[in-house]
Amino acid sequence: MTDSGWQRALDDPIQLHDGRALVTLHDAATYITALPKKEAAEPEWQAAIAASMLVVELRGPTMFARIGVMKALNRGHVREFNLSRKEPRWGRRKPARDR
Repeated sequence: MTDSGWQRALDDPIQLHDGRALVTLHDAATYITALPKKEAAEPEWQAAIAASMLVVELRGPTMFARIGVMKALNRGHVREFNLSRKEPRWGRRKPARDR
């Protein structure tokens, strides 16, 4: 693949929920333009479009376009903190009688 324009490869391919992968900037742009107009008008997708165009026009790092698309794909996902998985770094304390 060439190192210029829309044919530049993304640093890491983006795996979609349907099993496809976005490998180049062209793949990402094609995916975004195929979205319904209502979904493509959301601010996250507009930011992904702007980031992709800036990467192509200014030959910036492709990671910026990847981050924009990933944020748009995961815009409804809220990460929750699970306290049950949190282990204190010092472990369990011994009772005073066992020291």
